[in-house]
Amino acid sequence: MATDVAAIDRVNGFWRRAGRYTILAIIAVVILFPIYTTLVAAFKPGSIALRHPLLPESPTFSVIKEAWTGGHLGKYMLNSAIVCLIVVVAQIITSVLSAYAFAFLKFHGRMVVFSIFLATLLVPAEAIYVTNFRTIQSLNWIDSFKSLTIPFLATAFGTFLLRQVFLQIPKELHEAAEMDGIGHWGFMKEVAVPLVRPSLGALGLFCFLGTWNQYLWPVLVTKTNDYRTVQSGLKVLASSRLDSPNLVMAGTVIAAVPIFVVLIVFQRQLIRGLTAGAVKG
Repeated sequence: MATDVAAIDRVNGFWRRAGRYTILAIIAVVILFPIYTTLVAAFKPGSIALRHPLLPESPTFSVIKEAWTGGHLGKYMLNSAIVCLIVVVAQIITSVLSAYAFAFLKFHGRMVVFSIFLATLLVPAEAIYVTNFRTIQSLNWIDSFKSLTIPFLATAFGTFLLRQVFLQIPKELHEAAEMDGIGHWGFMKEVAVPLVRPSLGALGLFCFLGTWNQYLWPVLVTKTNDYRTVQSGLKVLASSRLDSPNLVMAGTVIAAVPIFVVLIVFQRQLIRGLTAGAVKG
């Protein structure tokens, strides 16, 4: 009797695993299918780009080279890298300072101010683009790195993420630092920040991905190739080469390479950073 029950359990376990793997396989196909079609189109010559879109016929790197040179993607990607560097560094610094204040400083209305910070996360970025654009326009910052970076130097998400992680630091460490005469600046620099490095890495990765993938704002505030980022540059490439959809796909592949590299290299850092503040609210 016990043998029959064990056999039934093994069979049921096999079918449960098979069902889970089947669902995962279907999800993987749905996610990877657009990537596959983009890669197929990116390596197809223009003469057969629209023929049999799912079959990789006559693959060639000449399309990638043409998209790189003809689409000025090198300049656009350099601009994106500069913008990402400025925004990531600034958001990490401002997030550390504000999160530390909300986690360790005692002042009246602290939770009210923090709630206002969180409330800004509910406002879509597109809802304030008109106001921001008019401000940038009045300052004559259109078509400059200032217009691409200054509106994004701080983030409420970063403040929330790092505050939750700072709250995990034992209060005894802070009290011991106070007894030793170490002020807030010294404690933050020598103790708090080193303890939350994984979360800083995760925040930096999120900032990089969000900034690199920005489309609408760079299109609004850039007019020349000198300051266009890679996503707005792809729009220019698409509008100028309507007869060559494979070039647009090739440009998309080139623009996505840094994202995949960063995700692969910092995958473990991202997971550690996101789970660091998941215990205490």
